[in-house]
Amino acid sequence: MSPPIRTIEGDLLARDLRFAILASRFNSLVVDRLIEGAVDALLRHGASEKSLELVRVPGAFEMGNVANRLAKSGRYSGIIALGAVVEGDTAHFEFVAGQCAAGLARVAHEHGVPVGFGVLTTSTMEQALDRAGGKAGNKGAEAALAVLETANVIKRLDP
Repeated sequence: MSPPIRTIEGDLLARDLRFAILASRFNSLVVDRLIEGAVDALLRHGASEKSLELVRVPGAFEMGNVANRLAKSGRYSGIIALGAVVEGDTAHFEFVAGQCAAGLARVAHEHGVPVGFGVLTTSTMEQALDRAGGKAGNKGAEAALAVLETANVIKRLDP
């Protein structure tokens, strides 16, 4: 039997961490519910209201640029990106959703700051509402908890 290996995991304790919640104004009916879910999840896990900042952008396409600035500032333990891109009758959906995801992933990779992808990409508004506190849970809360856990893993990895 081999000896147990050392395991590094993050916990869900938000004390002493700061978070930026980056949210689009477009589809605010959905996004506002995602914000509520993210804030509630972080507060329930020990964050203080003073440790949270909400940054609004027009839409999902603008998130990458602003997330880059937030990460570069060094002020945040993590960024939670929240938005809703609902498919229409044109290819616009693919361009916006794809560029949003790629931009946010690039920010996390380049700056080492966890970025939660709570940007819904759905076929209908009904599906979006289901994922923003409806029957499919709240993806804003899920993105916040993923960032929280990842920030704590990174904290444990730093010397």
